[in-house]
Amino acid sequence: MNHYSLGVDFGGMSAKAGLFCNDALIAKKTVPTAEEDGADGIAKKIADLIVAICEENSVPLSCIPAIGIGSPGIIDSENGAVLIWGNYHWKDVPLGSLVSERIGIPVFVTNDANAAALGEVKYGGSKKFNSAIFVTLGTGVGGGIIIDGKLFEGFRGAGAEIGHMILVKDGEPCGCGRKGCFEKYASATALIRMTKESIDKHPESEMATWETVNGRTAFDCARNGDKAAQEVVDTYIDYLAEGLADLTNIFRPEAFLIGGGVSNEGENLMVPLRKKVEEKIFLPSTVVPLSIEKATLGNDAGIYGAMAYAKSRL
Repeated sequence: MNHYSLGVDFGGMSAKAGLFCNDALIAKKTVPTAEEDGADGIAKKIADLIVAICEENSVPLSCIPAIGIGSPGIIDSENGAVLIWGNYHWKDVPLGSLVSERIGIPVFVTNDANAAALGEVKYGGSKKFNSAIFVTLGTGVGGGIIIDGKLFEGFRGAGAEIGHMILVKDGEPCGCGRKGCFEKYASATALIRMTKESIDKHPESEMATWETVNGRTAFDCARNGDKAAQEVVDTYIDYLAEGLADLTNIFRPEAFLIGGGVSNEGENLMVPLRKKVEEKIFLPSTVVPLSIEKATLGNDAGIYGAMAYAKSRL
């Protein structure tokens, strides 16, 4: 007998639904989203998306026991509400209820990074780990923490904001209002800032020949033997390792799963990162094993995790 489930990865520019049969992804469908849609408009778009993907694949909605949604912002997952989401200027939006009342089945909501973490651990290449921390290196640094196979969300879903632990006291100002946050030194945005700063100091560097500086610039130029670029890469990885070492000492996960754009550097990132983390952690991995791996589900992690989250709440 087939068992169907469905997860939605909702973000600032789109909502993507994934339909699963016996935990295997069988279809995906995406709709655009925008702030001007408003909460009711977004809920309608998500509800219509859910109905459409089921109809297109001849799966009765009644066959799906619950829907999971991964959403940006601080999420009160117990009540399915978005407490705060700055990008859309949302406050206390009952997203789960707004969608549920349109489709007639339960809808559970968690933070999008938490959903991605759950997806990676349950269904990604790292499902061999029972406790892991998922770290996304993108515009900011997002994170999700899995402990003994369960998602750690903190009180009212407001925990696991790893990007906003302080790495450098009185350091770079962060959008959260503090200075020196982890994401100001370990995100792709931070890497680009460091690259541009190095170009200003070293105009002879190959990096200066790039018309558009991005997260690949320093890594690519370092591979070509550019010393200034290698310094940027080394500095960036050192900051990232400091943060992972702190998280290791607090949670001692079995593994870190690294996602986001910077993770596409693969072993060029992972090999020196593992070495630096090993040098900084309280107990070496020879005593308590620690793996650092690239996440494997890519942009589908959110829909896998949202689906898994709904199943965990039934």
